[in-house]
Amino acid sequence: MTRRETAHRFGELLARAQQFAGAGGRRILGIAGPPGAGKSTIAASLTEALGPARAVHVPMDGFHLADVELRRLGLLDRKGAPETFDAHGYAALLRRLRSQGDETVYAPAFDRELEQPVAGSLPVWPDVPLVVTEGNYLLLDEPEWRPVRAMLDTCWWVGPAEGVRLRRLVDRHVRYGKSRAEAESWVHRSDEANARRIAPCRDAADLVVELGPGEPVPGTENDTGA
Repeated sequence: MTRRETAHRFGELLARAQQFAGAGGRRILGIAGPPGAGKSTIAASLTEALGPARAVHVPMDGFHLADVELRRLGLLDRKGAPETFDAHGYAALLRRLRSQGDETVYAPAFDRELEQPVAGSLPVWPDVPLVVTEGNYLLLDEPEWRPVRAMLDTCWWVGPAEGVRLRRLVDRHVRYGKSRAEAESWVHRSDEANARRIAPCRDAADLVVELGPGEPVPGTENDTGA
């Protein structure tokens, strides 16, 4: 098996992102990994460090199907699984972002208080050179998700220690309204099923991110399924 490059410091990630932002045209950097890995924190930290004129964070979470549709499909109890996202819509947005026309593109976000996607929330200005996108399924080798990988110039895999990741997941669900018992049940029943499903994707990443405990990220991740 080919040995992947590994990054252990946030400064290495920032240097790579700066290179992409300065490479000319528009580039799309993807960050994948299991639930609770720290993807959102890394993406937000990179875009904050680069500044709004150079980078924008567009998470996959905005393409969650709304609860009303999940209920219709009988998938509400599997919220966060690959089939509960609009993968084709996500790929279409990335395709539009790659084209870098002269108009502002508005991407959806995910409201963590409502637990629902919200359209038209994230403006991507036409002159921003780098889009950082993150989510569980960017590298998933299934028909609906392969077009997503095709839109990425590079994709990194974030994989912290399992104990750290699981603790973050439980704490996240508690912050957004679940009891600790409910959170632990959801993590072991749903989030971990999704983590197992994407575990083989690590080998398809261009870079494996394993930040040490002294690094500023990843901290407690703020997303809800990516």
